[in-house]
Amino acid sequence: MYDWIGNMVSEEARLQSWARWSRRLPRRWLEKLIRSAAWLLVCIWGRGIRRAVLNNMSELLPDRTDRERRRYARQYFQHAGMTLYEILIDAERLTEGEGRRFELHGERHLEEALRLGRGAIVYAPHMGNFFYAYWLLSRKYPCITVGTASDPALAPLYRRFEAMGCQGLDYDRTPPLKLYRALSRHVQAGGVVFLLGDFYRPTFPHVPFFGRLSRLPQGAAALALDGNVPIVPMYACRLGEFRHQIRFEPGIVNWGSGKDARRQASVELSGRLEQMIRERPDQWFYWFNAHERWEL
Repeated sequence: MYDWIGNMVSEEARLQSWARWSRRLPRRWLEKLIRSAAWLLVCIWGRGIRRAVLNNMSELLPDRTDRERRRYARQYFQHAGMTLYEILIDAERLTEGEGRRFELHGERHLEEALRLGRGAIVYAPHMGNFFYAYWLLSRKYPCITVGTASDPALAPLYRRFEAMGCQGLDYDRTPPLKLYRALSRHVQAGGVVFLLGDFYRPTFPHVPFFGRLSRLPQGAAALALDGNVPIVPMYACRLGEFRHQIRFEPGIVNWGSGKDARRQASVELSGRLEQMIRERPDQWFYWFNAHERWEL
C-alpha cells in the first residue's frame, strides 16, 4: 500500500495534469470513475493485498458474513482511491462548498469539553479521510496533531496539509519529552490535540485490541491523566459524492487514579477505537497490514 502511495505522490506533473482534467467532469461522474478505477487496479495488480485484507477481515470480523466482508473489501479499496484523490489533487478545493462537504454530528461534546478550561484531546482511528477531519478541526479550533513523516510515501501528504495551515509534530523526529511537553502546553492553553490512536510500533505497550494483544500508543491516556484533560472520541467516514461525516462522541472526563490508571485508560480507549472501526469497517485504513500488529 505504501509503495502505491509513494509512486503516486512522486509524479507531481502527472498529478497536476489529472487535477486539470478532473475539474472538467461533474463530481458525481468523477467519483464513479475513481471508484471503478481503484477497484479495477486492485483486481488486476493487487491480488496479494486484496487477499490480505479479506483474511484480516475474516479474523477480526467473524460475526459478519463472507458476502459482507467481500463488500467491505471492495468498498475499502474504492475508499482508498477516493482518499488519495482528495488528498493529492482535490485538497486545494477544500474551501469550495465547505458547508456541503462536511456533515458534523455531536460537535457539542467537544465544545462542552473545552468549556471545562483544560483543553481537549480528540481521539480517533485512521478512518474516513482523517486528513480532512484534521483540516476542519484546525479551521475551527486551535489544534495540533502528532503524525509521522519519516516514511517517504507519507511525508508529502503531511507537507501538503502543513502548507494549508495544519500544525503537527513528527513523532519519529521529535524527542519524546519535548513532544509531550509541547502537547501538554497546548492543552493547558485551552487547545485541541488531535491524536490517531491506532498507530502501531513494536515499542508501544501491550493493549487488547479486537480480542488480541497488540501495541498502541499511551500518549492520550498519559496526557489525559496528568492534566485531567477530557478525551472526545471521534471518527470520520465517507458519505459519497465527496461528502464526509464527522461524528463526535461524549467526552471521557473523569479518570481513575493509582498505578494502573494509565493502563486502564488505554484499555478503555482501545475499546473505543475498536467500536468505531466496527461501525464502518470498510473505511479503516489498516486492513492491509492488520496481521502485522498481533503479538503471538
